[in-house]
Amino acid sequence: MYKVDEKDILSGNRRALAKAITLIESKRDDHRIKGQELLEKVLPSSGNSIRIGITGTPGVGKSTFIESFGLYLISKGHKVAVLAVDPSSPISGGSIMGDKTRMEMLSQNENAFIRPSPSSGSLGGVAGKTRETALLCEAAGYDVILIETVGVGQSEFEVASMVDFFLVLMLPNAGDELQGIKKGILELADSIVINKVDGDSINLASQTKAHYSGALQIIHPTSFWRPEVQLISSLENKNIDGVWEMIQRYKNEALKNGELQEKRINQNKNWMQKLIVDLIDIKLKQHPKVKTELPQLEQKVTDGKTTPYLAANKIIELFLK
Repeated sequence: MYKVDEKDILSGNRRALAKAITLIESKRDDHRIKGQELLEKVLPSSGNSIRIGITGTPGVGKSTFIESFGLYLISKGHKVAVLAVDPSSPISGGSIMGDKTRMEMLSQNENAFIRPSPSSGSLGGVAGKTRETALLCEAAGYDVILIETVGVGQSEFEVASMVDFFLVLMLPNAGDELQGIKKGILELADSIVINKVDGDSINLASQTKAHYSGALQIIHPTSFWRPEVQLISSLENKNIDGVWEMIQRYKNEALKNGELQEKRINQNKNWMQKLIVDLIDIKLKQHPKVKTELPQLEQKVTDGKTTPYLAANKIIELFLK
């Protein structure tokens, strides 16, 4: 059932791609090894996309934007993969299945691939699986990867750590919205896109744009790119092309000055460091002597009979022996 030929992935076979992702996401060691071997084979064919992170406050119209944007890109000859990250929701797994029904036209298009966020608890967590899924999608010929956050909080930082361009969707609420937005998200943003600029909100939108433009000027942007504020209406397909034109400008400048390559190299290095820690943690918990001693040492720490440092040090010594 889980035999996947890398040639099928490279030829763009959607079924083979879905099977390969299932292998990568599996908690079974044998599946995971097969998945990683497959990933290594197709790795030289990955990396040829633009990876775009998309986040936004609830009710901002993220699904409508992703569908409009995805369909626009497909009309321009691109293949689009939509992936989700929700590290904040190990129980519900986020709202991507709901999004799949809301993105009805996009999900039915043969040049689009929509993948739900896996449940957490696997090696590297949800964000890890999304990184690897993105590489498989690139190898299968998807040249635009849209990675959306379906959780709140940490997920914005998770997504920003794996994309080339980070887009924050906002509503035309002027100052009120600006008070609520976390400074950290503004620091991550390569662009703020104000959605639902239609009907009564058109006048308010220009005021909102001025607010955000002012806020972005205070925060230090990357050396070559000044984050831009765009006004759109996903419902009326207004200025969707303007968002893509902006991302293209960013990509061309980043490629020219080597920033894009450097960003991806740093992301991979940081990712490897995180995986080392995750793998050590797994091996540690599987170690027979550690399994025996850990509950006793935890009890000693709880009872105040030893310090957390000495208990941790004892565990590491047992593991290394």
